[in-house]
Amino acid sequence: MMSDVRHVGLWICVAMWRPMKGAAFVMFLSLLTAGCNNKDVCNFGGTGARSERTAASKGERGMGPDVVKTDAEWRETLTAEQYRVLREKGTERPFTGQYWDTHTPATYVCAGCGNELFSSEAKFESGTGWPSFTEPIAAGRVASHADSSLGMQRVEVVCARCNSHLGHVFDDGPRPTGKRYCINSVSLKLVPKD
Repeated sequence: MMSDVRHVGLWICVAMWRPMKGAAFVMFLSLLTAGCNNKDVCNFGGTGARSERTAASKGERGMGPDVVKTDAEWRETLTAEQYRVLREKGTERPFTGQYWDTHTPATYVCAGCGNELFSSEAKFESGTGWPSFTEPIAAGRVASHADSSLGMQRVEVVCARCNSHLGHVFDDGPRPTGKRYCINSVSLKLVPKD
């Protein structure tokens, strides 16, 4: 029960983010996530339920073939953590992902299918502990869906090609878009620019 309260508090903190500085923010998030080692509790609202075959709507995206795999095929191609986040809508802990503090000029692609999603040029420091971007690399690369898990109204972001969970988008980003695409590092792969 206490873990559930802490994790709801974490999402409230992220969703209602206010500029906490450095150590205070890290300490607050550490307290919220302390002792979480149960995937059902740490899943942050992921249902774990998926249809046997999944795909995004080709007409909605207008690019390349849809990536359609069975659950068994996803489990074979993804790490356990990638599967938990990409297919079960899990969330990695803040400040633990590989790319939250990366500044390499790069293109970020979907870890599930290689679809180009974000450019390092749109990446910014949000202070949340997850990679944050002002916009996708191009229209139609990501899709969004209403997400009312944990008793909150949020907007989930998924890869438009393979329907993998990436994170959420919020309306508290910098200008000119005002958007903050808050993305799990494990959902991404970095492809350095030449």
